[in-house]
Formats: sequence, structure tokens, C-alpha cells
Amino acid sequence: MVLRVPAIAGLGLSALIFGGTLVGCAHDGGGVASASSRAVTRGEERAAANAAKAREALEKGRAADAVSLAEAAVAMQPHDASYRALLGQSYLKAGRFSSAEAAYGDTLKLAPGNARAALNLALAQIAGGHFDAAQQTLEANHALIDPTDRGLALALAGDPETGVQVLLAATRSPDATAKTRQNLGLAFALAGHWIEARSMAGVDLSPADADQRVMQWATFAKPDHASDQVATLLGVTPVKDPGQPVALALNASVPVAVAKVEPVQVSQPVPTAVPAPAPVVATSAPAAAPSPKIIFAPRVEVVQAVPPAIPYKRPVVTARAETVSRHPAPVRVAQKGDWFVQIGAYDTAAVAKDAWSRAQQRYAGFAGKAPTGVTVKAAGREFYRLSVGGFARTDAEATCRAYRAKGGTCFVRAGAGDQTAQWNKGKVQVAVR
Repeated sequence: MVLRVPAIAGLGLSALIFGGTLVGCAHDGGGVASASSRAVTRGEERAAANAAKAREALEKGRAADAVSLAEAAVAMQPHDASYRALLGQSYLKAGRFSSAEAAYGDTLKLAPGNARAALNLALAQIAGGHFDAAQQTLEANHALIDPTDRGLALALAGDPETGVQVLLAATRSPDATAKTRQNLGLAFALAGHWIEARSMAGVDLSPADADQRVMQWATFAKPDHASDQVATLLGVTPVKDPGQPVALALNASVPVAVAKVEPVQVSQPVPTAVPAPAPVVATSAPAAAPSPKIIFAPRVEVVQAVPPAIPYKRPVVTARAETVSRHPAPVRVAQKGDWFVQIGAYDTAAVAKDAWSRAQQRYAGFAGKAPTGVTVKAAGREFYRLSVGGFARTDAEATCRAYRAKGGTCFVRAGAGDQTAQWNKGKVQVAVR
């Protein structure tokens, strides 16, 4: 599942955790009538305002403020599943895993079947050392949680072999991405299968970066405390957690029936009153600096950070105007070499051909270039690594930078047996201009 590593999809869990609060259940199944069917109460308005401020505090890295504001929103609207999810999210960001476990447990009671809440609950349980409970949560929601995330969560929950099997099946899906393969690589590492881990890392990374990734996995695989791995993923520092306030527990806010003395009958349910907390003012104090962490990039095929180009400074021309040549400078001819720009790793050459077409549409500089590729094996499967090259290193780096500037993903590596792409053989094309 977030120390910074090359920008390549790896642990996708953090994106799912902090991609927003619980979706689709803001007032769903919580006993709160729709705002469109009746007037919104003052308490609901205040709860919504506190929730909005809590989300803003999370975006700005003020986790402690987010916790206070989310707690206030839940106290005012205890049956709103989205506020419960927001509270769990705030607890996680603050490093309060025990409270997060309670908040997400309540969220699932209000909105059962929600994949994000289930996955986050499992992570909080893992951080608390409740590995059996985490495995049960993942099993109970196996049909809902994306296998790419569920497989890695199982590995973190103490069952890496099952996690490997889940991820192996996921890599065979047409929807498999570099994130899926990197998660499988980490699951191999957690299971102690280092040869397979290195092989899988090398599918989407250059050899040097793959070696560095495996070294980071080796450190990650030996935590000192149960919370270390989840804390590293989230980029937070675990703190001593006093637990979620008892008044916020879901069972503390269940409506209670009150009987009258005369006549003997039961009145309509009356919700237990929850005193509104004093308004919370968000502070501007900066959040504590996070501990070193592994940060994995968004779902992309292949990415490697490329050093920025040194800005070119135009020399000051002091010659007289009449002596300045009006002829354009000659176009520099790229030098040939054994360096390639890798664009991605795909299941088959046919899939790579489609990716090459999209790459040419994105970046005009690929026009006239001959696509190249090489088949590699990892974890018992074959992948086709699409590239373009035959460049000198400086020209390969310049090409990759230009492609990235157009929104593409790539990295530069030395030749590894790359040959003219299968679909391009027989065509007259120029590899390097």
C-alpha cells in the first residue's frame, strides 16, 4: 500500500484512503431525512460547516484541527455515515489508529458494503496489531475491495502468501497496471521471495531503480512496531491515542423510547440529546513534520524522475545590428548511442502498438521515430517493454523530458536487447534524426 522513491505506482492504498470522504452516503441509512423533503435544521447546518472546515484542515495538513472539527460534526449528526468516515480519515492522518478503528467500524454499521471504509478499517486494525481482525474484515469485503489493494493489505495483515496469490490473479487482468505489478513485488518481498520481488520491480523500472526499490522494500519489511508500516504508508507519526470520545460511539446515540405514567403507553422514540460542543477555531499552527516515508505515485505505467534541464541563458549580443546574421542557426543533429526512452510495459506487443499510437498523438517529436521493444519475464509472465531509442544519453534525456512535458510517462535506460517493434518491421523509418 505512502524516504521518496522514483515516481512509479507502488502502494496505491494511500490514494484510496485520502481520496475524499465516504462517497454516496452523506445522508444514507442514518435516520436523517433528505434535505430536499424538509427544512434543514440549524444543527445540520452547523454539522455541515464543521465537516467542510475539517476537510479543509486535512488538505492543509492540520490533522489535529480536522479531528476536533470532525468530532463536532459527528456529535451534531451521529447517524451521518459521511461524517463518521471523515472522522476516521482525520484520526488516521493524526496517527490515532485506535480511534480510527472505532470510527470506521461505526461507519460500516451505518453504510455496510462500502469498500473504502472497509479497507481503511483493515488498515487501522493492522496498525493496532489486530491482524486476525484485519484479515476477517478483508475477507468479509473481498468482493468490494479492489484486488490490487486487497492483496497488499492481506500481506500487511500477516498473510503475504494469500496476498501474493490475489495479486498474481490481478496482474493477469487486462486492467492491470504498473501499480498492480509493484504491489505484487512488495507482497513477494513481505513473503520473503526476493528473487521474484526484484524480477517484478524490474518490469516497470530501470535496473538501478529496481535495485533501489528492493532495498527500500527490505527496510519496509522489518518494522519495529505494528503501526510502523501503515504509518509509513500514510506519512504520519503514531501518537498515544486516548481513544474516540465515548459520547461519539454509535451505540451511545441510539434513540430511546420513553413511557408515560398515565395512560400506560409508549411514546414516540425521542433521540438522546447530545450537547453541542463549543465552536472550534482552527489554528494555523503547522502540523508536526512527518517521519521518513515511502511515497508511491499515481497509477501510471512507467515513470522515472529525470533531472531538470539546465536553463539556457541567451548571450547578450553586442555586435552592431547590421553585422548580425539573419540566417537561422543550424538544427542540431541528435547523436546515436545505446540509450532508450522506455514508455511502458504491456501484456503483449499488440497492446504496446496501441500505446505507441497514443504516444505519437501526445508528442509530435515521436513522428518518424521507429518504436522498439523487448520481451521480459517476471513472476512467470511475459511483458513487452515499449521504447524508442538508439540515442546518446543526453538526447535520450531531452526526449524523455519533452514527452513528459506533454503529459506522458517515461524513463531513460541503457539498451537491453531492444529491437525494432514487431509491427514496425519492414517499414522505412528513421530511429534518430
